[in-house]
Amino acid sequence: MQQRLTLRTAGLLTLPPMLWAGNAVVGRVMSGLVPPITLNFLRWAIALVLLLPLAGWVLRSGSPLWTHWKRYAVLGLLGVGCYNALQYLALKTSTPLNVTLVAASMPAWMLGLGALFFGQRITGRQLLGATMSIAGVLVVLSRGAWDVLLQVRLVPGDFFVLLATAAWSVYSWLLVRPGDPPELRNDWAAFLLAQMVFGLGWSGLFAAGEWIAGPQHIAWSWPVVAALAYIAIGPAVLAYRSWGLGVQRVGPNIAGFFSNLTPLFAALLSAAFLGELPHAYHAVAFALIVGGIVVSSRR
Repeated sequence: MQQRLTLRTAGLLTLPPMLWAGNAVVGRVMSGLVPPITLNFLRWAIALVLLLPLAGWVLRSGSPLWTHWKRYAVLGLLGVGCYNALQYLALKTSTPLNVTLVAASMPAWMLGLGALFFGQRITGRQLLGATMSIAGVLVVLSRGAWDVLLQVRLVPGDFFVLLATAAWSVYSWLLVRPGDPPELRNDWAAFLLAQMVFGLGWSGLFAAGEWIAGPQHIAWSWPVVAALAYIAIGPAVLAYRSWGLGVQRVGPNIAGFFSNLTPLFAALLSAAFLGELPHAYHAVAFALIVGGIVVSSRR
C-alpha cells in the first residue's frame, strides 16, 4: 500500500539522483577509456560480487528466484541491462545538455505509462507538479537564459536517452506490482541480487555484441578502477536500493519527480569541478523542482 510522502522517504528518493549525477559525470569522463556497454557490464559485475556475501543464498537451487525467473529477467533487462548501458552510450555520442534535456521527460513517462498500462489516474496536481519540475530542469539547462534552449539540436544519440528513460519508467512501475516472494521482497540485498543475476547476463550479452561489432579497448589505470568502484557501489547498489524502497512507499508517479533533481545535482557537481560558485538560477530551479514534488505528492 502506498504511503504519504514523508521526510525519510524524500531522503531515500533524493539520494539516487545525487549519485546518478555523479554517475553521469564519471560516465562522460570514462567515455574514451572504457566502451560504454562494457562499462555497464563491469559496473554490475562488481556490484554482484559485493552483494554475494549478503544474499548469496538467492543463487541456490531451491531459491524462489528460479520459480519467478521471468519477472526478474524482465526487471534485470530494463533496470540493469538497458538503462545505464543506454545512458553511457548516449554520453559517448551526444552532448550532456541534450542527454539531460531528454531525460527530463521522466515524470511525463511515469504518468503516461501508469495511465495507459497500470490503471493509474492522473490528477491535476500531478500535471501541475510535472510542469513545475520540468520547468526547473529547463532553468538549469538554459542557465537562466532561455535563448540557450533554442540552440539545442537533437542528434541520434539522444534516441538512446529516450529509450533509457522509457525503460526506467516501466522498471519503476513493475517494482510496485505484486508477484515477488516474501523471501526476496523483504530482503533488499536478495531482491537486488535477483535482478542482477539476469541483468548481468543481459549486459554481458550486449557487451559481447559491442566487441564483436568492432575493435574495442580498455585503458586500465587507477583512476579507471576508482571510477568503476564508485559507479558499482554508489549509483548501482546504494541508489537502486534507495530508489526501490522509495518507489514501493509512494509509487512511481511521485518518485518520478525526484529524478529531475539529477540535472540540478549534475550542474552543481560540474560547477564544483570547475571551481565556479552556484548561481541564482540554481536556486530558482531547486525551488521549481521541489515545488513540483510537493504539489504532486499532496493528497
